[in-house]
Amino acid sequence: MFFPFSWILGTSFHSNPIDCFLQGLVGACGVSVLCNLTRVYNFLQTCSDSETETETEIESKQGSSSPGNALRGKWRSALQFWSLTILLSLVGSRVSSLIVLEFSLRAVSAWTSAGLDASGRGLDLLLIQCQFSLGCCLTCTLDFLHQGAPHSSISLFLAAALSWALASVSHSLLSHVVRLYPLHSRERYCGKCISLLASGHTILASLQRAVILAFALATVASTATVYDHFLSQKDALKLWTPLTLCYTMLVFYNQEDQQRQTGTEALLHTVVLRLGALLVLMLTVGDWSDVLHVLITFLGEAVCLLPSQDLLKAALKEEEETSLRKYEQSSGPKTRELTMNISSDES
Repeated sequence: MFFPFSWILGTSFHSNPIDCFLQGLVGACGVSVLCNLTRVYNFLQTCSDSETETETEIESKQGSSSPGNALRGKWRSALQFWSLTILLSLVGSRVSSLIVLEFSLRAVSAWTSAGLDASGRGLDLLLIQCQFSLGCCLTCTLDFLHQGAPHSSISLFLAAALSWALASVSHSLLSHVVRLYPLHSRERYCGKCISLLASGHTILASLQRAVILAFALATVASTATVYDHFLSQKDALKLWTPLTLCYTMLVFYNQEDQQRQTGTEALLHTVVLRLGALLVLMLTVGDWSDVLHVLITFLGEAVCLLPSQDLLKAALKEEEETSLRKYEQSSGPKTRELTMNISSDES
Protein backbone atom coordinates (compact mmCIF):
# COMPACT_ATOMS: atom_id res chain seq x y z
CA MET A 1 0.00 0.00 0.00
CA PHE A 2 2.90 2.32 0.78
CA PHE A 3 4.89 1.40 -2.32
CA PRO A 4 4.03 4.45 -4.50
CA PHE A 5 4.74 6.86 -1.66
CA SER A 6 8.07 5.18 -0.87
CA TRP A 7 8.96 5.16 -4.56
CA ILE A 8 8.32 8.90 -4.82
CA LEU A 9 10.40 9.54 -1.69
CA GLY A 10 13.24 7.52 -3.10
CA THR A 11 13.73 5.77 0.22
CA SER A 12 13.58 2.22 1.39
CA PHE A 13 10.42 0.37 2.26
CA HIS A 14 11.27 0.70 5.96
CA SER A 15 10.48 4.42 5.94
CA ASN A 16 7.01 5.06 7.24
CA PRO A 17 4.95 7.47 5.09
CA ILE A 18 2.91 8.42 8.17
CA ASP A 19 6.10 9.63 9.84
CA CYS A 20 6.98 11.61 6.73
CA PHE A 21 3.55 13.23 6.70
CA LEU A 22 3.74 14.12 10.39
CA GLN A 23 7.17 15.66 9.87
CA GLY A 24 5.82 17.70 6.97
CA LEU A 25 2.88 18.79 9.13
CA VAL A 26 5.24 20.02 11.86
CA GLY A 27 7.25 21.94 9.27
CA ALA A 28 4.15 23.55 7.76
CA CYS A 29 2.90 24.54 11.24
CA GLY A 30 6.25 26.17 11.97
CA VAL A 31 6.07 28.19 8.76
CA SER A 32 2.48 29.16 9.57
CA VAL A 33 3.45 30.41 13.05
CA LEU A 34 6.28 32.46 11.55
CA CYS A 35 4.07 34.10 8.92
CA ASN A 36 1.15 34.76 11.28
CA LEU A 37 3.28 36.40 13.96
CA THR A 38 5.16 38.44 11.35
CA ARG A 39 1.85 39.72 10.00
CA VAL A 40 0.75 40.57 13.55
CA TYR A 41 3.95 42.58 14.03
CA ASN A 42 3.49 44.40 10.71
CA PHE A 43 -0.12 45.25 11.56
CA LEU A 44 0.89 46.62 14.95
CA GLN A 45 3.56 48.75 13.31
CA THR A 46 1.02 50.07 10.80
CA CYS A 47 -1.42 50.96 13.57
CA SER A 48 1.28 52.71 15.59
CA ASP A 49 2.28 54.77 12.55
CA SER A 50 -1.31 55.89 11.95
CA GLU A 51 -2.55 56.71 15.45
CA THR A 52 -4.01 60.00 14.25
CA GLU A 53 -6.31 58.50 11.69
CA THR A 54 -10.02 59.34 11.84
CA GLU A 55 -12.92 57.10 12.72
CA THR A 56 -13.94 56.94 9.05
CA GLU A 57 -10.53 55.53 8.08
CA ILE A 58 -10.71 52.93 10.85
CA GLU A 59 -14.18 51.83 9.77
CA SER A 60 -13.03 51.60 6.17
CA LYS A 61 -10.15 49.35 7.25
CA GLN A 62 -12.49 47.14 9.21
CA GLY A 63 -14.92 47.05 6.30
CA SER A 64 -12.14 45.87 3.99
CA SER A 65 -12.04 42.60 5.98
CA SER A 66 -15.55 41.58 5.02
CA PRO A 67 -16.82 37.99 5.43
CA GLY A 68 -16.26 37.35 1.71
CA ASN A 69 -12.65 38.50 1.87
CA ALA A 70 -12.12 36.54 5.08
CA LEU A 71 -13.57 33.41 3.43
CA ARG A 72 -11.27 33.75 0.43
CA GLY A 73 -8.33 34.34 2.77
CA LYS A 74 -9.10 31.19 4.78
CA TRP A 75 -9.44 29.14 1.59
CA ARG A 76 -6.08 30.36 0.26
CA SER A 77 -4.38 29.85 3.63
CA ALA A 78 -5.70 26.30 3.90
CA LEU A 79 -4.58 25.48 0.35
CA GLN A 80 -1.12 26.89 1.01
CA PHE A 81 -0.82 25.06 4.33
CA TRP A 82 -1.73 21.60 3.04
CA SER A 83 0.28 22.03 -0.15
CA LEU A 84 3.31 22.93 1.94
CA THR A 85 2.67 19.93 4.21
CA ILE A 86 2.66 17.55 1.24
CA LEU A 87 5.76 19.10 -0.33
CA LEU A 88 7.72 18.98 2.92
CA SER A 89 6.64 15.35 3.35
CA LEU A 90 8.04 14.47 -0.06
CA VAL A 91 11.44 16.15 0.31
CA GLY A 92 13.93 13.64 1.71
CA SER A 93 16.29 14.23 4.60
CA ARG A 94 19.33 14.37 2.29
CA VAL A 95 18.09 17.36 0.30
CA SER A 96 16.51 18.97 3.37
CA SER A 97 19.86 18.87 5.12
CA LEU A 98 21.58 20.49 2.16
CA ILE A 99 18.91 23.22 2.06
CA VAL A 100 19.42 23.93 5.77
CA LEU A 101 23.19 24.17 5.42
CA GLU A 102 22.84 26.35 2.31
CA PHE A 103 20.49 28.77 4.05
CA SER A 104 22.75 28.90 7.11
CA LEU A 105 25.61 29.85 4.81
CA ARG A 106 23.47 32.55 3.19
CA ALA A 107 22.47 33.87 6.61
CA VAL A 108 26.11 34.15 7.65
CA SER A 109 26.84 35.89 4.36
CA ALA A 110 24.00 38.37 4.92
CA TRP A 111 25.15 38.99 8.48
CA THR A 112 28.70 39.64 7.24
CA SER A 113 27.42 42.02 4.57
CA ALA A 114 25.31 43.85 7.14
CA GLY A 115 28.37 44.24 9.34
CA LEU A 116 30.30 45.80 6.49
CA ASP A 117 27.38 47.83 5.14
CA ALA A 118 25.69 50.27 7.50
CA SER A 119 22.36 49.95 5.71
CA GLY A 120 22.12 46.24 6.54
CA ARG A 121 20.21 45.43 3.37
CA GLY A 122 19.15 41.80 3.23
CA LEU A 123 18.76 41.11 6.94
CA ASP A 124 15.14 42.30 6.97
CA LEU A 125 14.29 39.85 4.20
CA LEU A 126 15.80 36.76 5.81
CA LEU A 127 12.66 35.88 7.74
CA ILE A 128 10.66 35.98 4.51
CA GLN A 129 13.22 33.95 2.57
CA CYS A 130 13.64 31.29 5.27
CA GLN A 131 10.06 29.96 5.18
CA PHE A 132 10.62 26.77 3.19
CA SER A 133 14.12 26.39 4.64
CA LEU A 134 12.59 26.58 8.12
CA GLY A 135 10.17 23.80 7.19
CA CYS A 136 13.09 21.67 5.97
CA CYS A 137 14.94 22.62 9.15
CA LEU A 138 12.16 21.13 11.31
CA THR A 139 11.69 18.01 9.18
CA CYS A 140 15.37 17.07 9.01
CA THR A 141 15.80 17.69 12.75
CA LEU A 142 12.84 15.44 13.56
CA ASP A 143 14.14 12.79 11.15
CA PHE A 144 17.56 12.89 12.81
CA LEU A 145 16.15 12.69 16.35
CA HIS A 146 13.80 9.79 15.57
CA GLN A 147 16.21 7.57 13.67
CA GLY A 148 15.86 4.08 15.09
CA ALA A 149 13.29 5.14 17.70
CA PRO A 150 10.85 2.28 18.47
CA HIS A 151 7.83 4.56 18.87
CA SER A 152 8.67 7.36 16.46
CA SER A 153 5.12 7.64 15.13
CA ILE A 154 3.73 8.39 18.59
CA SER A 155 6.40 10.99 19.27
CA LEU A 156 5.84 12.64 15.90
CA PHE A 157 2.09 12.63 16.48
CA LEU A 158 2.56 14.48 19.77
CA ALA A 159 4.92 16.95 18.09
CA ALA A 160 2.40 17.49 15.28
CA ALA A 161 -0.43 18.03 17.78
CA LEU A 162 1.61 20.62 19.67
CA SER A 163 2.60 22.33 16.43
CA TRP A 164 -1.02 22.37 15.27
CA ALA A 165 -2.07 23.99 18.56
CA LEU A 166 0.61 26.69 18.23
CA ALA A 167 -0.37 27.38 14.61
CA SER A 168 -4.04 27.64 15.60
CA VAL A 169 -3.23 30.07 18.41
CA SER A 170 -1.13 32.25 16.10
CA HIS A 171 -3.85 32.26 13.43
CA SER A 172 -6.49 33.14 16.01
CA LEU A 173 -4.30 35.97 17.30
CA LEU A 174 -3.84 37.32 13.77
CA SER A 175 -7.59 37.25 13.10
CA HIS A 176 -8.33 38.96 16.42
CA VAL A 177 -5.73 41.68 15.81
CA VAL A 178 -6.85 42.45 12.27
CA ARG A 179 -10.51 42.73 13.28
CA LEU A 180 -10.41 44.33 16.70
CA TYR A 181 -7.00 45.77 17.59
CA PRO A 182 -7.67 49.35 16.32
CA LEU A 183 -10.74 49.52 18.58
CA HIS A 184 -9.42 47.61 21.59
CA SER A 185 -6.11 49.47 21.69
CA ARG A 186 -8.02 52.71 22.30
CA GLU A 187 -10.68 51.34 24.65
CA ARG A 188 -8.12 49.38 26.73
CA TYR A 189 -10.46 46.56 27.80
CA CYS A 190 -9.04 43.57 25.89
CA GLY A 191 -6.25 41.60 27.55
CA LYS A 192 -4.71 40.41 24.28
CA CYS A 193 -4.62 43.86 22.72
CA ILE A 194 -3.29 45.50 25.88
CA SER A 195 -0.45 42.94 25.99
CA LEU A 196 0.32 43.54 22.31
CA LEU A 197 0.22 47.29 22.88
CA ALA A 198 2.82 46.95 25.61
CA SER A 199 5.12 44.30 24.15
CA GLY A 200 4.14 43.91 20.48
CA HIS A 201 7.33 45.61 19.31
CA THR A 202 9.36 42.62 20.60
CA ILE A 203 7.62 40.02 18.41
CA LEU A 204 10.06 40.30 15.51
CA ALA A 205 13.13 40.02 17.75
CA SER A 206 11.64 36.95 19.48
CA LEU A 207 10.95 35.35 16.10
CA GLN A 208 14.51 35.98 15.00
CA ARG A 209 15.91 34.34 18.14
CA ALA A 210 13.59 31.33 17.72
CA VAL A 211 14.57 30.91 14.06
CA ILE A 212 18.28 31.17 14.91
CA LEU A 213 17.88 28.49 17.59
CA ALA A 214 15.98 26.20 15.20
CA PHE A 215 18.65 26.54 12.50
CA ALA A 216 21.46 26.04 15.02
CA LEU A 217 19.96 22.70 16.07
CA ALA A 218 19.18 21.75 12.47
CA THR A 219 22.74 22.54 11.37
CA VAL A 220 24.07 19.87 13.72
CA ALA A 221 21.52 17.33 12.45
CA SER A 222 22.12 18.31 8.82
CA THR A 223 25.89 18.02 9.16
CA ALA A 224 25.53 14.49 10.54
CA THR A 225 23.09 13.53 7.78
CA VAL A 226 25.27 14.94 4.99
CA TYR A 227 28.32 13.17 6.41
CA ASP A 228 26.51 9.82 6.61
CA HIS A 229 25.05 10.03 3.10
CA PHE A 230 27.66 11.96 1.10
CA LEU A 231 31.01 12.33 2.90
CA SER A 232 31.49 8.91 4.48
CA GLN A 233 32.47 7.34 1.16
CA LYS A 234 36.09 6.93 0.17
CA ASP A 235 37.65 9.95 -1.59
CA ALA A 236 34.42 11.92 -1.16
CA LEU A 237 36.25 14.97 0.20
CA LYS A 238 38.25 15.26 -3.01
CA LEU A 239 35.01 15.94 -4.88
CA TRP A 240 33.11 17.87 -2.22
CA THR A 241 35.87 20.32 -1.31
CA PRO A 242 35.97 22.16 -4.69
CA LEU A 243 32.18 21.95 -4.98
CA THR A 244 31.73 23.49 -1.53
CA LEU A 245 34.21 26.29 -2.30
CA CYS A 246 32.48 27.08 -5.59
CA TYR A 247 29.08 27.08 -3.93
CA THR A 248 30.33 29.37 -1.16
CA MET A 249 31.64 31.82 -3.74
CA LEU A 250 28.28 31.67 -5.53
CA VAL A 251 26.41 32.46 -2.30
CA PHE A 252 28.59 35.50 -1.56
CA TYR A 253 28.28 36.71 -5.16
CA ASN A 254 24.53 36.28 -4.97
CA GLN A 255 24.47 38.26 -1.71
CA GLU A 256 26.36 41.15 -3.32
CA ASP A 257 24.17 41.05 -6.42
CA GLN A 258 21.06 41.20 -4.24
CA GLN A 259 22.15 44.62 -2.97
CA ARG A 260 21.60 46.09 -6.44
CA GLN A 261 18.13 44.67 -7.10
CA THR A 262 14.63 45.40 -5.91
CA GLY A 263 12.89 43.20 -3.34
CA THR A 264 10.76 40.90 -5.51
CA GLU A 265 13.38 40.66 -8.23
CA ALA A 266 16.06 39.84 -5.68
CA LEU A 267 13.97 37.11 -4.05
CA LEU A 268 13.10 35.39 -7.33
CA HIS A 269 16.65 35.70 -8.60
CA THR A 270 18.02 34.24 -5.36
CA VAL A 271 15.63 31.26 -5.40
CA VAL A 272 16.29 30.36 -9.03
CA LEU A 273 20.06 30.76 -8.73
CA ARG A 274 20.59 28.83 -5.49
CA LEU A 275 18.17 25.99 -6.30
CA GLY A 276 19.60 25.78 -9.81
CA ALA A 277 23.08 25.42 -8.30
CA LEU A 278 21.76 22.79 -5.88
CA LEU A 279 20.19 20.91 -8.80
CA VAL A 280 23.54 20.87 -10.63
CA LEU A 281 25.20 19.66 -7.43
CA MET A 282 22.73 16.78 -7.10
CA LEU A 283 23.18 15.86 -10.75
CA THR A 284 26.89 15.57 -9.98
CA VAL A 285 26.97 13.71 -6.66
CA GLY A 286 23.35 12.67 -5.94
CA ASP A 287 20.95 10.13 -7.35
CA TRP A 288 17.63 10.43 -9.19
CA SER A 289 15.59 10.83 -5.99
CA ASP A 290 17.74 13.79 -4.90
CA VAL A 291 17.16 15.49 -8.24
CA LEU A 292 13.41 14.91 -7.86
CA HIS A 293 13.45 16.37 -4.36
CA VAL A 294 15.28 19.49 -5.55
CA LEU A 295 12.59 19.98 -8.18
CA ILE A 296 9.99 19.67 -5.42
CA THR A 297 11.77 22.42 -3.48
CA PHE A 298 11.09 24.79 -6.40
CA LEU A 299 7.38 24.24 -5.82
CA GLY A 300 7.83 24.60 -2.07
CA GLU A 301 9.60 27.94 -2.41
CA ALA A 302 6.86 29.16 -4.75
CA VAL A 303 4.13 28.08 -2.30
CA CYS A 304 5.89 30.03 0.47
CA LEU A 305 7.00 33.18 -1.37
CA LEU A 306 4.14 33.97 -3.75
CA PRO A 307 1.53 34.48 -0.97
CA SER A 308 4.07 36.53 1.04
CA GLN A 309 4.04 39.68 -1.06
CA ASP A 310 2.50 41.64 1.82
CA LEU A 311 5.37 40.62 4.10
CA LEU A 312 7.86 41.59 1.43
CA LYS A 313 6.32 45.02 0.93
CA ALA A 314 6.26 45.63 4.69
CA ALA A 315 9.91 44.62 5.04
CA LEU A 316 10.94 46.89 2.16
CA LYS A 317 8.92 49.77 3.58
CA GLU A 318 10.50 49.37 7.01
CA GLU A 319 13.92 49.17 5.40
CA GLU A 320 13.34 52.40 3.47
CA GLU A 321 12.12 54.18 6.60
CA THR A 322 15.16 52.99 8.56
CA SER A 323 17.52 54.17 5.82
CA LEU A 324 15.73 57.54 5.70
CA ARG A 325 16.02 57.99 9.46
CA LYS A 326 19.72 57.13 9.37
CA TYR A 327 20.24 59.60 6.53
CA GLU A 328 18.43 62.34 8.41
CA GLN A 329 20.42 61.67 11.56
CA SER A 330 23.72 61.72 9.68
CA SER A 331 22.86 64.80 7.62
CA GLY A 332 21.25 66.73 10.48
CA PRO A 333 24.46 68.04 12.12
CA LYS A 334 25.93 68.95 8.73
CA THR A 335 22.78 70.88 7.80
CA ARG A 336 22.80 72.78 11.10
CA GLU A 337 26.51 73.59 10.72
CA LEU A 338 25.94 74.86 7.19
CA THR A 339 23.06 77.05 8.39
CA MET A 340 25.20 78.53 11.18
CA ASN A 341 28.02 79.28 8.72
CA ILE A 342 25.64 81.07 6.37
CA SER A 343 24.23 83.11 9.25
CA SER A 344 27.68 84.15 10.43
CA ASP A 345 28.68 85.17 6.92
CA GLU A 346 25.60 87.34 6.54
CA SER A 347 26.24 89.10 9.86
